[in-house]
Amino acid sequence: MVKGSLSEKIVQLRWVIIIGFIAITVFFARQLPKLEIDPELKRFLPEDLPSRVSTEKIEELLGNEGIIRNRLKITSSIQNAKAFIKIQQEFGSFNTYIWEFVGGKPKLNKWQKDGDIPATSPESDAMSKDLKNRGFSFVGSTICYAFMQAVGMVNDHTVDCFRYKELC
Repeated sequence: MVKGSLSEKIVQLRWVIIIGFIAITVFFARQLPKLEIDPELKRFLPEDLPSRVSTEKIEELLGNEGIIRNRLKITSSIQNAKAFIKIQQEFGSFNTYIWEFVGGKPKLNKWQKDGDIPATSPESDAMSKDLKNRGFSFVGSTICYAFMQAVGMVNDHTVDCFRYKELC
C-alpha cells in the first residue's frame, strides 16, 4: 500500500468506524488534513472495550485537544461502538449489513453537474432510520449519504468527470 494513497486512507477509516459511526463525521471535519488516526482511538478496537469505558476515561477524552470534546459525541461514540458490535454479531460483519442498503453493489448515479448531487437519498434515509433503531445516534441521513459517498456505495461523480468513467 502506498503511503498517503486513497487505499491507506480507507484502511485508516476502519479504525474510525469501529469507535462509532459518528466518528466518521469527526474524521472528515477535524482529522482529514492530518490523515493520522489518534492512538487514543485505536484503544477502542477490542470488542468489550465500550462496556469498560469509565466515567474517568470520558473525562480524560474531554480534555484531549486532538478530538472533538463534546460529551454527547463522546458518549454517543461509545454507544455507537456497542451498537456496531451488535450489528457485526447479527450480520457477521458491518460490511454485510451496510451494503444491503444499496443491494450489495455501488449505486451509479448520472449527475450532469455538481448542483445535481443530493445531500441525501432514499437509501441514506433508510440507513439512518435503521441505525437509529439499532441504538446509533448522530447518524442523520446527510451523514449517512456522506458515508456512502466516502466508501463507494454511491458513485456521485458527474458524467463528465474522469473518475465517473473509471468507476462504471
